[in-house]
Amino acid sequence: MFIRHVAFALAGLLIGSFLTVVIHRVPRKKSVAGGRSKCPSCGVAIRARDNVPVVSWILLRGRCRNCGTRISPSYPLTELATGGLFLGASLSFRDVWVAVVMAAFLAVLLALAVIDLRNRIIPNRIVYPSVLAGAAAVLAIDLAGGPLDVVHGLIGLAAFGGTFLVIALISPRGMGMGDVKLAGLIGLMVGSIALQRVAVAAGAAILIGGVVAIAALALGRGRKSAIPFGPSLAAGAAVALFAGAQIAHAYLNTL
Repeated sequence: MFIRHVAFALAGLLIGSFLTVVIHRVPRKKSVAGGRSKCPSCGVAIRARDNVPVVSWILLRGRCRNCGTRISPSYPLTELATGGLFLGASLSFRDVWVAVVMAAFLAVLLALAVIDLRNRIIPNRIVYPSVLAGAAAVLAIDLAGGPLDVVHGLIGLAAFGGTFLVIALISPRGMGMGDVKLAGLIGLMVGSIALQRVAVAAGAAILIGGVVAIAALALGRGRKSAIPFGPSLAAGAAVALFAGAQIAHAYLNTL
């Protein structure tokens, strides 16, 4: 199992490097397969030796080898976060295929959270393919006798996405359609594990969003300031994946 956990963590670092490209290019409607990454300052293509996750940034002391321009620490932080999420998936799910699917799902959540935080959008170019790929993966594991349930996943999609759709229709300024689609994706993936975890994801997202809103007000943001909810949804889903069973069990025991 140790070797598996290490492999997941290393794979996460590599996927995290790709996510930095996705996060930069997708909001700008650029192809994620459109050639090698370039320094945004001097435009020189980044060499392979300077593109090793985390390590290259440290060795270069956070600066471009060609022009010396500072490289944002968000790049290695994204890589480290993805590595941590992949490791968490490996530790949380005994079935290796479930761990792979949920690790990929967490990577999508991270990319969408960062994009929404920076650009106030949740791109359909990521959400729609993720829903289709996620549904196909859940169905394949279910048909193979694995621990995921595609029917529960579809119920979770309808329940979580449908609830947010109603909220968006009632209060379009408070909830965007991107949040609705992301909620549907979360309901699908989290619900395929257990429907109780969808409730945990929703509760955690609302709690985290409330804390963020209070913090924003404390820092001087106006009541009408737009605060992206995508990161809170993503964080709530991560809580449900890593601790959903324990939280649901503890809640039911209090009733």
